[in-house]
Amino acid sequence: MKYTYLGRSGMRVSRLCLGTMNFGSHTPEQDAFAIMDKALEVGINFFDTANEYGKHNNGRTGWTEEIIGRWFALGGGRREKVVLATKVYANMKDETEGPNAIPGLSAFKVRRHIEGSLKRLQTGHVELYQMHHIDRHANWNEMWGVFENLVNQGKAYYIGSSNFGARHLIYAQTAANNRHFLGLINEQHKYNLLCRLPELEVLPTARDLGIGITPWSPLFMGLLSGSVLKTIDANQRSVKYAGKLSDAQIAQLTIYSELCKQIGESESTVALAWLLANPVVTAPIIGPRTVEQLENSLRAVEVELTQDVMKKLDEIFPGPGESPEAYTW
Repeated sequence: MKYTYLGRSGMRVSRLCLGTMNFGSHTPEQDAFAIMDKALEVGINFFDTANEYGKHNNGRTGWTEEIIGRWFALGGGRREKVVLATKVYANMKDETEGPNAIPGLSAFKVRRHIEGSLKRLQTGHVELYQMHHIDRHANWNEMWGVFENLVNQGKAYYIGSSNFGARHLIYAQTAANNRHFLGLINEQHKYNLLCRLPELEVLPTARDLGIGITPWSPLFMGLLSGSVLKTIDANQRSVKYAGKLSDAQIAQLTIYSELCKQIGESESTVALAWLLANPVVTAPIIGPRTVEQLENSLRAVEVELTQDVMKKLDEIFPGPGESPEAYTW
């Protein structure tokens, strides 16, 4: 497994990030344990989760963190080997929070929710604590005040963001700089061959600020895996999108599939390798439901796409260009 730096930090992480969103609600606990064991075996040390992942049938959230916590409790250095990231923002269905149960990043909510995550994860800290969304009701003095405190207490080593716009990254870093605080080191963002809008503003901003990008949905809910053009399992997420594709989109994915066949690589491998070729990208988040799916993702780390293939991918999936160049006529 190849490694890179986690944004502006000196911490090194694997070039693939293990996403755990499926654990519990879609992947049984023992299968999740097997996936995490395999991830460590092959060198994946970067795990991503969120406090809201995994909803029990009774509506209670946090199931995914609980599964990870029980896996850590098995010992064998599992916790020590993992660079763990979780997120805060969601409504955790806690009736004791009353009107403060709504999604947000108030100091009240962050302080309560870090304790909940640490308890479920059976650990004393997380390496990366991420704001799952921007909170337009909380100002940066409040937010940086509480996150700085968590870093000083050792409950979180670094702070990151998710789903932030370019301007929010700038607001966050400006406020952090004024406090002489490191600020954000990584932004988790939806980015893939079918969703290239971040190239316009978010990626250039992150690059200029030294913030790493961890793409979520690198296969766009399975549409870039090739399965949508085949007979697929009814349980796969791409099923619900397949019937909504236009003729033009089907033609686009068909041309993509043919290109992948020409170079002898699977569609999912090419989609991940394309992301890894971008120096702004830290690690795409893969979300395997099985050990086999995890193993199939590993090939992407070794593949180096040629300039000719990269050019053809731009022709199939044209990007928006980078601002301000994109605004020129």
